[in-house]
Amino acid sequence: MGEKREIRILGIETSCDETAAAVTKNGREVLSNVISSQIAVHTEYGGVVPEIASRKHLEKIDEVIELSLSEAGLDFSSLDAVAVTSGPGLVGALLVGVSEAKALAYAIGKPLVAVHHIAGHIAANYIENPDLRPPFVCLVVSGGHTELVLVRDYGSFEILGQSRDDAAGEAFDKVARAVGLGYPGGPKVDRAAEGGDPEAIRFPRGEVSGNPYDFSFSGLKSAVLNYINRAKMTGEEISVPDLCASFQASVSEALVSRAIRLCRERKCESLAIAGGVASNSALRKRVEAECLENGIRFYRPSPVLCTDNAAMIACAGYYEYLSGRRDGASLNACPNLPLGALCPKRGREEGQGR
Repeated sequence: MGEKREIRILGIETSCDETAAAVTKNGREVLSNVISSQIAVHTEYGGVVPEIASRKHLEKIDEVIELSLSEAGLDFSSLDAVAVTSGPGLVGALLVGVSEAKALAYAIGKPLVAVHHIAGHIAANYIENPDLRPPFVCLVVSGGHTELVLVRDYGSFEILGQSRDDAAGEAFDKVARAVGLGYPGGPKVDRAAEGGDPEAIRFPRGEVSGNPYDFSFSGLKSAVLNYINRAKMTGEEISVPDLCASFQASVSEALVSRAIRLCRERKCESLAIAGGVASNSALRKRVEAECLENGIRFYRPSPVLCTDNAAMIACAGYYEYLSGRRDGASLNACPNLPLGALCPKRGREEGQGR
């Protein structure tokens, strides 16, 4: 038998406020990973402004693609396919990436492969963990999503638990604003919690009825805001490190207890984390400790692969490519795309690449 052919995928990600392009080889080896962040622009407004995000993507998309190819030492003819995030996300931002990918794939005669954004976050775990194979449980925690996912196979997912209200990342942003830390909330709360006492304030853990794997963070958010308001009314000084550390402890306990319970009840030996909040230091430490105690293998991406990037999209795109997925000119941005329900539906679409 001859040597296995190397498959190089260009990934494009524009679902929110990062314009990113990357090239991977055989899914798990990153040849380049270029990210143009818009944080400085949106900080002025205290959050992402969709219209501004879309315009910044338009300004940067060609530049990041060219740079990703240059860093990988490749040209367009060396690629096997173009993978792009088609949803979920901000519709205007997604349209920039989808339109660019469709035009590029058509121009260079390569297949186009649509990727679900959360599937990309899950796939980030494959990049630095060569031994990780499905099935496993993945705790997805980001600004818009908090889900417990059973990864049955590459590209095959079952959501077993999710937030009934706010995503964990959304709660981080709101708490950060409430204590004057600003945007982006997650990293700033994490830094502010350094040196704080996680047991200083007992915040609720968000118990919900009906599904033991579901989450709720609106009550926690309200409890933090009420604590701040009471302190202001009584003239009590607020320790921001203690408040942030206690808030993080509540979020981490709620997330990790459900993830460990799912692994034990489903007899799953591997647990991975994914999404922007998965870079939170308190969460990572707690998951690691609980996995060690329960004999569960713990997988996590490096922080740079937790936040939005295109390497994860290229990685997920590789497995979609191997499955035979091909998309064409009818591919559209799907801002509310459910996990495992790519639009258009799974399967080969004629007329795009080989």
